[in-house]
Amino acid sequence: MSGKNFRVAPADERTNVDGKPVRNKVLLAMPANEYEQMRPNLTHVELPSHLSLHEPTQSIEFVYFPNRGMVSQVVVTKDGRTVEVGVVGNEGYVGAGLAAGLSRSSVREIIQIAGEGSRMLGNALERILRSAPQLQAMLNRHTGLQGMQVAQTAACNRLHDIQQRLSRWLLMTQDRVDSGVLPITHDFVATMMGTDRSTVSLAASELQKKGIIEYVRGAVKIVNRRKLEKSACECYDVIRQFEDELGLR
Repeated sequence: MSGKNFRVAPADERTNVDGKPVRNKVLLAMPANEYEQMRPNLTHVELPSHLSLHEPTQSIEFVYFPNRGMVSQVVVTKDGRTVEVGVVGNEGYVGAGLAAGLSRSSVREIIQIAGEGSRMLGNALERILRSAPQLQAMLNRHTGLQGMQVAQTAACNRLHDIQQRLSRWLLMTQDRVDSGVLPITHDFVATMMGTDRSTVSLAASELQKKGIIEYVRGAVKIVNRRKLEKSACECYDVIRQFEDELGLR
Protein backbone atom coordinates (compact mmCIF):
# COMPACT_ATOMS: atom_id res chain seq x y z
CA MET A 1 0.00 0.00 0.00
CA SER A 2 1.46 3.31 -1.06
CA GLY A 3 1.93 6.08 1.45
CA LYS A 4 0.19 8.36 -1.07
CA ASN A 5 -3.13 6.71 -0.15
CA PHE A 6 -3.08 8.47 3.22
CA ARG A 7 -3.85 12.17 3.70
CA VAL A 8 -1.72 13.85 6.32
CA ALA A 9 -3.89 16.04 8.53
CA PRO A 10 -2.60 19.50 9.47
CA ALA A 11 -0.99 19.33 12.89
CA ASP A 12 -3.43 21.82 14.41
CA GLU A 13 -6.33 19.50 13.59
CA ARG A 14 -5.23 16.81 16.02
CA THR A 15 -4.45 16.76 19.72
CA ASN A 16 -3.96 14.00 22.26
CA VAL A 17 -6.18 13.49 25.30
CA ASP A 18 -4.19 16.17 27.18
CA GLY A 19 -4.97 18.71 24.47
CA LYS A 20 -1.34 18.79 23.27
CA PRO A 21 -0.78 19.20 19.49
CA VAL A 22 0.14 16.04 17.59
CA ARG A 23 3.17 16.27 15.27
CA ASN A 24 3.84 12.57 14.76
CA LYS A 25 3.40 11.65 11.10
CA VAL A 26 1.80 8.27 11.82
CA LEU A 27 -0.91 9.84 13.95
CA LEU A 28 -1.44 12.67 11.45
CA ALA A 29 -1.80 10.26 8.51
CA MET A 30 -4.42 8.06 10.18
CA PRO A 31 -8.04 8.30 9.00
CA ALA A 32 -10.03 10.55 11.33
CA ASN A 33 -12.37 7.79 12.53
CA GLU A 34 -9.47 5.55 13.50
CA TYR A 35 -7.62 8.38 15.20
CA GLU A 36 -10.69 9.08 17.32
CA GLN A 37 -10.49 5.50 18.57
CA MET A 38 -6.90 6.08 19.64
CA ARG A 39 -7.17 9.61 21.03
CA PRO A 40 -8.58 8.73 24.50
CA ASN A 41 -5.58 6.42 25.04
CA LEU A 42 -2.86 8.89 23.98
CA THR A 43 -1.17 10.79 26.80
CA HIS A 44 1.55 13.41 26.49
CA VAL A 45 5.04 12.47 27.69
CA GLU A 46 8.35 14.29 27.88
CA LEU A 47 11.22 12.27 26.40
CA PRO A 48 14.47 13.34 28.09
CA SER A 49 17.84 12.33 26.67
CA HIS A 50 19.06 8.83 27.61
CA LEU A 51 15.66 7.69 28.89
CA SER A 52 15.20 3.96 28.18
CA LEU A 53 11.77 3.22 26.71
CA HIS A 54 12.25 -0.54 26.30
CA GLU A 55 14.90 -2.99 27.44
CA PRO A 56 15.82 -6.16 25.48
CA THR A 57 13.50 -9.16 26.07
CA GLN A 58 11.13 -7.16 28.30
CA SER A 59 7.45 -7.06 27.41
CA ILE A 60 6.40 -4.02 25.36
CA GLU A 61 4.22 -2.15 27.85
CA PHE A 62 3.89 1.17 26.01
CA VAL A 63 3.95 2.35 22.40
CA TYR A 64 5.45 5.81 21.77
CA PHE A 65 4.71 8.28 18.95
CA PRO A 66 7.42 11.01 19.07
CA ASN A 67 6.55 14.56 18.05
CA ARG A 68 10.14 15.73 18.48
CA GLY A 69 13.46 14.08 19.29
CA MET A 70 15.02 10.81 18.23
CA VAL A 71 15.08 7.27 19.57
CA SER A 72 17.98 4.85 19.05
CA GLN A 73 17.40 1.13 18.69
CA VAL A 74 20.44 -0.52 20.25
CA VAL A 75 21.68 -4.10 20.42
CA VAL A 76 23.34 -4.90 23.75
CA THR A 77 25.71 -7.88 24.07
CA LYS A 78 26.22 -9.98 27.21
CA ASP A 79 29.50 -8.19 27.96
CA GLY A 80 27.78 -4.79 27.84
CA ARG A 81 28.91 -3.60 24.42
CA THR A 82 26.36 -1.73 22.33
CA VAL A 83 25.75 -0.75 18.72
CA GLU A 84 22.89 1.19 17.17
CA VAL A 85 20.91 -0.66 14.50
CA GLY A 86 18.10 1.83 13.84
CA VAL A 87 16.62 5.24 14.65
CA VAL A 88 13.07 6.53 14.99
CA GLY A 89 11.81 10.11 14.90
CA ASN A 90 8.42 11.68 14.29
CA GLU A 91 8.09 9.66 11.08
CA GLY A 92 7.53 6.48 13.06
CA TYR A 93 6.71 4.90 16.38
CA VAL A 94 8.43 2.90 19.11
CA GLY A 95 7.14 -0.56 19.99
CA ALA A 96 6.85 -1.79 16.42
CA GLY A 97 6.76 -5.44 17.39
CA LEU A 98 3.16 -5.18 18.61
CA ALA A 99 1.83 -4.49 15.12
CA ALA A 100 3.48 -7.72 13.97
CA GLY A 101 2.04 -9.72 16.85
CA LEU A 102 5.18 -9.70 19.00
CA SER A 103 5.08 -8.83 22.68
CA ARG A 104 8.83 -8.40 23.16
CA SER A 105 11.77 -6.73 21.40
CA SER A 106 15.41 -7.79 21.14
CA VAL A 107 16.71 -4.20 21.23
CA ARG A 108 17.02 -1.41 23.77
CA GLU A 109 15.11 1.68 22.66
CA ILE A 110 16.58 4.79 24.23
CA ILE A 111 16.05 8.52 23.75
CA GLN A 112 19.13 9.83 21.98
CA ILE A 113 17.92 13.40 21.37
CA ALA A 114 15.39 14.82 23.83
CA GLY A 115 11.86 15.59 22.69
CA GLU A 116 8.25 14.89 23.52
CA GLY A 117 5.33 12.95 22.16
CA SER A 118 2.41 10.67 22.96
CA ARG A 119 2.27 7.20 24.41
CA MET A 120 -0.39 4.56 24.93
CA LEU A 121 -0.58 1.15 26.52
CA GLY A 122 0.40 -1.65 24.16
CA ASN A 123 -2.69 -3.70 24.96
CA ALA A 124 -4.87 -0.70 24.10
CA LEU A 125 -3.22 -0.47 20.68
CA GLU A 126 -3.69 -4.20 20.09
CA ARG A 127 -7.40 -3.84 20.88
CA ILE A 128 -7.84 -0.85 18.55
CA LEU A 129 -6.03 -2.55 15.67
CA ARG A 130 -8.83 -5.13 15.44
CA SER A 131 -11.14 -2.41 14.08
CA ALA A 132 -8.61 -0.07 12.44
CA PRO A 133 -7.43 -1.69 9.17
CA GLN A 134 -5.74 1.40 7.74
CA LEU A 135 -3.78 1.97 10.95
CA GLN A 136 -2.75 -1.69 10.88
CA ALA A 137 -1.51 -1.26 7.30
CA MET A 138 0.44 1.89 8.20
CA LEU A 139 2.08 0.30 11.23
CA ASN A 140 2.97 -2.78 9.19
CA ARG A 141 4.70 -0.53 6.64
CA HIS A 142 6.67 1.19 9.39
CA THR A 143 7.61 -2.15 10.92
CA GLY A 144 8.87 -3.32 7.53
CA LEU A 145 10.87 -0.11 7.08
CA GLN A 146 12.47 -0.53 10.49
CA GLY A 147 13.45 -4.10 9.61
CA MET A 148 15.02 -2.90 6.38
CA GLN A 149 16.85 -0.13 8.24
CA VAL A 150 18.25 -2.64 10.74
CA ALA A 151 19.52 -4.87 7.91
CA GLN A 152 21.09 -1.96 6.02
CA THR A 153 22.71 -0.60 9.18
CA ALA A 154 24.17 -4.01 10.01
CA ALA A 155 25.77 -4.16 6.57
CA CYS A 156 26.99 -0.58 6.92
CA ASN A 157 28.60 -1.27 10.30
CA ARG A 158 30.50 -4.21 8.82
CA LEU A 159 31.46 -2.94 5.36
CA HIS A 160 31.98 0.83 5.50
CA ASP A 161 34.59 2.99 7.16
CA ILE A 162 33.91 5.17 10.17
CA GLN A 163 33.76 8.46 8.25
CA GLN A 164 31.14 7.08 5.85
CA ARG A 165 29.15 5.64 8.76
CA LEU A 166 29.36 8.86 10.76
CA SER A 167 28.20 10.88 7.75
CA ARG A 168 25.23 8.54 7.22
CA TRP A 169 24.37 8.74 10.91
CA LEU A 170 24.48 12.56 10.96
CA LEU A 171 22.22 12.74 7.90
CA MET A 172 19.66 10.37 9.38
CA THR A 173 19.73 12.26 12.65
CA GLN A 174 19.24 15.63 10.95
CA ASP A 175 16.31 14.24 8.96
CA ARG A 176 14.54 13.30 12.18
CA VAL A 177 15.48 16.31 14.30
CA ASP A 178 14.99 18.82 11.43
CA SER A 179 17.78 21.05 12.66
CA GLY A 180 21.30 21.86 11.55
CA VAL A 181 22.56 21.72 15.14
CA LEU A 182 22.52 18.25 16.69
CA PRO A 183 22.83 18.06 20.51
CA ILE A 184 25.17 15.07 20.63
CA THR A 185 28.58 14.22 22.11
CA HIS A 186 31.39 12.08 20.74
CA ASP A 187 31.07 9.73 23.68
CA PHE A 188 27.44 8.99 22.98
CA VAL A 189 27.98 8.68 19.22
CA ALA A 190 30.82 6.22 19.87
CA THR A 191 28.54 4.12 22.06
CA MET A 192 25.83 4.08 19.39
CA MET A 193 28.29 3.18 16.62
CA GLY A 194 29.99 0.42 18.60
CA THR A 195 33.43 2.02 18.58
CA ASP A 196 35.61 4.19 20.82
CA ARG A 197 35.56 7.95 21.31
CA SER A 198 38.95 8.54 19.70
CA THR A 199 37.83 6.85 16.48
CA VAL A 200 34.71 9.01 16.28
CA SER A 201 36.70 12.15 17.14
CA LEU A 202 39.19 11.44 14.34
CA ALA A 203 36.40 10.98 11.77
CA ALA A 204 34.60 14.11 12.99
CA SER A 205 37.85 16.11 12.77
CA GLU A 206 38.22 15.08 9.13
CA LEU A 207 34.68 16.23 8.39
CA GLN A 208 35.40 19.54 10.09
CA LYS A 209 38.60 20.04 8.08
CA LYS A 210 36.55 19.59 4.91
CA GLY A 211 34.11 22.30 6.01
CA ILE A 212 31.23 19.84 6.41
CA ILE A 213 30.59 20.15 10.15
CA GLU A 214 31.60 22.39 13.05
CA TYR A 215 31.91 21.72 16.75
CA VAL A 216 29.76 23.80 19.06
CA ARG A 217 29.43 23.29 22.79
CA GLY A 218 27.81 19.88 23.38
CA ALA A 219 26.64 19.67 19.78
CA VAL A 220 27.62 19.22 16.14
CA LYS A 221 26.58 21.79 13.53
CA ILE A 222 26.09 20.61 9.95
CA VAL A 223 27.56 23.33 7.75
CA ASN A 224 27.35 21.76 4.29
CA ARG A 225 24.61 19.17 3.81
CA ARG A 226 25.53 18.49 0.19
CA LYS A 227 29.11 17.61 1.06
CA LEU A 228 27.90 15.46 3.95
CA GLU A 229 25.72 13.46 1.56
CA LYS A 230 28.73 12.89 -0.70
CA SER A 231 30.78 11.76 2.29
CA ALA A 232 28.20 9.16 3.32
CA CYS A 233 28.04 5.61 1.97
CA GLU A 234 25.21 4.40 -0.27
CA CYS A 235 23.31 3.09 2.77
CA TYR A 236 21.82 6.51 3.42
CA ASP A 237 20.34 6.70 -0.09
CA VAL A 238 18.97 3.16 0.17
CA ILE A 239 17.13 3.96 3.41
CA ARG A 240 15.94 7.34 2.12
CA GLN A 241 14.52 5.77 -1.07
CA PHE A 242 12.46 3.32 0.98
CA GLU A 243 11.16 6.16 3.15
CA ASP A 244 10.21 8.14 0.03
CA GLU A 245 8.45 5.13 -1.48
CA LEU A 246 6.37 4.63 1.66
CA GLY A 247 5.52 8.31 1.89
CA LEU A 248 7.37 8.81 5.20
CA ARG A 249 9.38 11.92 4.30
